[in-house]
Amino acid sequence: MSTVTPTDWQTRPAPETAEDWIARAAEVAAVLAIDAAERDHVGATPHAEVQLLKDAGLVTLLGPTEHGGGGQDWPTAYRVVREVAKADGSIGQLLGYHYLWFWAARLVGTREQWEHVEAEASRNRWFFGGAVNPRDKDVVVTEDGDDLVYTGRKSFSTGSKVSDVTVLEGVLEGTEQHIFAIVPSDSEGLTFHDDWDNIGQRLTESGRVTLDGVRTPWTNAAGYVDKVFQPRVYNTLNVPTIQLVFVNFYLGIAGGALETAATYTREKSRSWLHGGYERAVDEPYVIDIYGDLTAKLWAAEALADAVAAEGQKLHDEPDAVTEQTRGDFEVRVAAVKARATDVALEISSRIFEVTGARSTATSEGLDRFWRNVRTHTLHDPVAYKRREVGRWVLEGELPEPTWYS
Repeated sequence: MSTVTPTDWQTRPAPETAEDWIARAAEVAAVLAIDAAERDHVGATPHAEVQLLKDAGLVTLLGPTEHGGGGQDWPTAYRVVREVAKADGSIGQLLGYHYLWFWAARLVGTREQWEHVEAEASRNRWFFGGAVNPRDKDVVVTEDGDDLVYTGRKSFSTGSKVSDVTVLEGVLEGTEQHIFAIVPSDSEGLTFHDDWDNIGQRLTESGRVTLDGVRTPWTNAAGYVDKVFQPRVYNTLNVPTIQLVFVNFYLGIAGGALETAATYTREKSRSWLHGGYERAVDEPYVIDIYGDLTAKLWAAEALADAVAAEGQKLHDEPDAVTEQTRGDFEVRVAAVKARATDVALEISSRIFEVTGARSTATSEGLDRFWRNVRTHTLHDPVAYKRREVGRWVLEGELPEPTWYS
């Protein structure tokens, strides 16, 4: 049973600045950190944790202020995800995916559609999930009068059982048209399976989902007007946007690993009996490793923040996004994705060198940081991210927009 409890956020003024929102996220992380290892071990559906995000107002961070949202930008959202992930990588991932699906209507939909979705989502504090795994191509969309009917399955559906609404994706029967639509998560025919049992990110509710005739009006088809899709280059910004989400919860997990390990080293680690030092914190190799890992983390965070700022310029003028600006941005995202992956894996593994044998006890939970990073960094091969950067450097080649680039 989770011990996450509500605080007095609802009686306090909402944060107004980016710094205030990041501070609020740090408060959420402090609550999550209390029993993070225990909750990871139990692996229960994180209803209380998502309610915590709602109570703190984090779920409406990107929403319009006139409807109760935070009115913040993507660089702030990424920092918030990073902060939450320091305490709990699973909840950081859930929040980051939520932000993408919250923004999906704006990425793909018409102005009328996204204004409606963002207003309703902000007023009602919806939490978003998504059934959009691109490796599965067996969701078929059929027409039934003025309705669309989704039928099929997806191998992964992050946030499924804790979501209020779910983004669906399928291919219209007899065509190559992909259709996104947002439906209530309790829609008839939508079944989330309790089969996510991986070594890491255990609380993300990323199991299978089946769609057995899930219905939604044609008017909910994102970006369609009179059943015809209205394409923009901005539509393809979904991949670099979500890849930066990955970057930031990887770096958050790494930062949490380093902070937790440093506390352990200060409070529990014993110096090596042949080292000649009374305290572990005085041993030169311990000092060196913490300095090395911290420098690498800070460098990756600085690159992540710089790339996020570059991306915000594209979000600020969506109709001005070109294939060139989109491609150049994706290369930058690919570079920081590769760097964040390597740094997070190194930090979450090497912390044991400076905490000692006793730190591997299950009760300490230090292994969860590596398990979480290792699990999600397999999402798509990082070698292909490095390839995007290399081809751009050598040939000026822009990555072709796909589900992963």
